[in-house]
Amino acid sequence: MAMTLRLTPDDERVLAQLAESEGVSRQEATIRAIHEAASRRGHEAAVREASIKARSRYADVLRRLGE
Repeated sequence: MAMTLRLTPDDERVLAQLAESEGVSRQEATIRAIHEAASRRGHEAAVREASIKARSRYADVLRRLGE
């Protein structure tokens, strides 16, 4: 699917630097950045869920340690 991406001059400069540093086109740098952001969000959600479960499971221990 084709898409037009409008960037400010500063964003364009940053993207060009990113692409150059990775030795890829600006399009490839954009795609990689999208995938990395999605992966990071998925990881953060998994960590958040694990934290919620651990805090629930060890609530009594954590409360006693805080005393």
